[in-house]
Amino acid sequence: MKLWQKKKTSVTKQVDRFTVGDDRLWDVRLAPYDVLASKAHAQMLASVGLLTDTEAKQLCGELDNIMTLVTQDDFIIEDDFEDIHSKIEFLLTERLGDVGKKIHTARSRNDQVLTAMQLLLKDEIRDIKELTKDLFATWMALAETHKDVLLPGYTHLQVAMPSSFGLWFSAYAEALVDDVVLLNAAHNICDQNPLGSAAGYGSSFPIDRAFTTETLGFGALKVNAVAAQMGRGKTERITANAMGSLAATLGRFSMDVCVYMSQNFDFLSFPDHLTTGSSIMPHKKNPDIFELIRGKCALIQGLGNDFALLGQNLPSGYHREMQLFKGKMLESIDELKDCLTILNSTIQEVRVRTEIMTDTKYTYAFTVDALNELVQQGIPFRDAYKQVGLQVEKGTFKAPNKVAHTHIGSLGNLALDKIQEKFDKQF
Repeated sequence: MKLWQKKKTSVTKQVDRFTVGDDRLWDVRLAPYDVLASKAHAQMLASVGLLTDTEAKQLCGELDNIMTLVTQDDFIIEDDFEDIHSKIEFLLTERLGDVGKKIHTARSRNDQVLTAMQLLLKDEIRDIKELTKDLFATWMALAETHKDVLLPGYTHLQVAMPSSFGLWFSAYAEALVDDVVLLNAAHNICDQNPLGSAAGYGSSFPIDRAFTTETLGFGALKVNAVAAQMGRGKTERITANAMGSLAATLGRFSMDVCVYMSQNFDFLSFPDHLTTGSSIMPHKKNPDIFELIRGKCALIQGLGNDFALLGQNLPSGYHREMQLFKGKMLESIDELKDCLTILNSTIQEVRVRTEIMTDTKYTYAFTVDALNELVQQGIPFRDAYKQVGLQVEKGTFKAPNKVAHTHIGSLGNLALDKIQEKFDKQF
């Protein structure tokens, strides 16, 4: 029985399959949050006299039992139910009779979905941040360990200037700071209580929305009922864009690893148990993990655009395609968490080459350092530039014996403490 059915006749199986889609599967994930919101709603109804205290206690007690049910691994939503909201209301009615039928007073499935999804997203963003924190710690530790190991830096994929593994690892660590800033912004968007907006136009009941805001731990109330409804899809899009920023960092790092592992570069390697082989080429050690991270993160970066297109030109109010945000959002969250987890565990076993820059093909990486030495001797920069350029052209250039980079953020002064301080401020 659907919550919107007034009589026994219903839509055809084809219509049910098309309109419900995979929502029953995704709603299993939302179930605990819908139970939490239902408890807060029942308590609020009692506080304003729409339920008796006894009825609220009965509902909350049964919702506790339902919470135990929905958090079990074998919990499913049968085809008899359109979604988790209809199943929970059915269970309450089955066990409490008329009292169970009262749970939907002053709310709609619209604000139920909004509330459950935003509660879930708050938790998922916190989890993503913690996994990001773990990866940050790993990259920072690798930067410290390999801070003195030089490797060539590239511009236009041409050898440019000396870099180091310390500079490389800490660059990506600091990039995570920006990603966490965006995750925090997305969390703030999610942290606004939409419950009580009902179908998007509020209720004629004297409900207390401040009560549910505090009870559910929201930081703020989404005040306007229409604005709360318009948040559906927008909240997911903002979260997706924040996830996309983090995914871009992971994907770019993975691309670097794929390049650095190739025989043409041979800057780093991994143990055999972290690489795969070829069915016909016995020598192959393929970076499949990093290629898949690169690919998965590319798809995650596209999610925000998917959501922008899905929600484009929709007028205010609810529209059924808003249902399509749910599955894509949850699926991408799982993919991003998997990418963070396996990247963190894998990169801890990286093996870096320590004598890369002794290869003569990297000699010209030191032209800027040689130029700067001339400038420090009093030669004007442009004259020094031409002098070194002529040496390169004649084949007489010789690289300096040492590299002296001392400013903050250079390979000789990574300032890891300052990067750590920036990151810590986001938690």
